[in-house]
Amino acid sequence: MSLMAYTRTRFLTETPRAAERRLLTEITADLIAARDNTGRGAASMDALHRNREVWSVFAASCGATGNELPKTLRAAIISLALWVDKHTSSVVTGQEAIEDLISVNLALIDGLAATPVGALKN
Repeated sequence: MSLMAYTRTRFLTETPRAAERRLLTEITADLIAARDNTGRGAASMDALHRNREVWSVFAASCGATGNELPKTLRAAIISLALWVDKHTSSVVTGQEAIEDLISVNLALIDGLAATPVGALKN
């Protein structure tokens, strides 16, 4: 029961930016674990699929009416999401390494931590 209370409190107090950062941190940890386990198996596919899904949601959100991020930032996120989708396919087929996906996620995690919310509304 205390876990439910904690989860509810986090949901009520967590900003969207913090939720995005937390989610990306969890997914990136899974990608790192997949990399460290030679990038094979169901766990790797789950991590890659989940990463692809979150980037797809980011792209859809950036394309949605009413998104208040600057147009150039939205376009950059959509472009990154397209790259993540394509690169993920290359990782799955063994043509590319998972490391680039991890690097992109870590950069976004750092950006979400460092940038004040008001700085993005220009």
